[in-house]
Amino acid sequence: MLFAITPPRRSTPVERLPAIAEAMVDRLTHLDLDGLVLYDIDDESSRNPAERPFPFSPTVDPATYRADHLRSWRTPVIVYRAVGKYRSDALRTWLADQDPRDTLTVMVGAASSGTTPAVSLADAQALRAEVNPSLLLGGVAIPERHSRRENEHLRLIAKQEAGCRFFVTQVVYDLNAAKNLVSDYRYECDARGLTPVPIVFTFSVCGSMKTLEFLRWLGVDVPRWIENDLRHATNPLAASLEQAVSTATELIDYCRRLGVPFGLNVESVSIRREEIEASVELAGQLVAQVRA
Repeated sequence: MLFAITPPRRSTPVERLPAIAEAMVDRLTHLDLDGLVLYDIDDESSRNPAERPFPFSPTVDPATYRADHLRSWRTPVIVYRAVGKYRSDALRTWLADQDPRDTLTVMVGAASSGTTPAVSLADAQALRAEVNPSLLLGGVAIPERHSRRENEHLRLIAKQEAGCRFFVTQVVYDLNAAKNLVSDYRYECDARGLTPVPIVFTFSVCGSMKTLEFLRWLGVDVPRWIENDLRHATNPLAASLEQAVSTATELIDYCRRLGVPFGLNVESVSIRREEIEASVELAGQLVAQVRA
């Protein structure tokens, strides 16, 4: 059971960062979490040319934020690396400095195939294997991409063969897309004599149509019936939380039936206080599902 956060904006006054980190730790301490996820945000305008509902703002580097302000956090941390943002020597140094006992990483490639980054995802994966092979490597899984191309399970296996030992999805709203990916991945692993690695499914709440618009900009497929429920709900945030718990519960049952190892991750897509607090409430409810 994980909880994901995005570090503060880079424009945040440095003197405020310790208080922001402390407030986050206080908010999450009571949850029975197995780990924390720190996202590495990159400008994805090359992937989606449409206007971003919430303007992009660079954030503090997650590794720096963890080292400087999250020393009190006691569980392992998964630090994302948008590898195209970094020089090879800088990435090499960071990888060499990580302690595999309390750090994992998820490496993310370029936002679009039309971009040629200084460091490719394949290069970064090879660098990790060379510099710090004990550092557990994760990859991104996108159920919606599987719905469009029907080959995401093959991408997962290719990443697994490149060293990935777990996957983390983007936010899940389309249950059928997630189940299709799990099923195809499971049976392709069987066909190849591979053991499935854990898939960590990410969930979030949506308290406004603006947040819904942002989710769609990020590439999340929100089924029409869920949009209708949220649009017409007296309390959209409560309705969204209930829907997320229901989706997670069904996905847990399905993974257990197929024998696919899984985890859950909760994030707040919005920076609105009420949506952040609802995400924490969601994590509290899902902990019980994971431990059952």
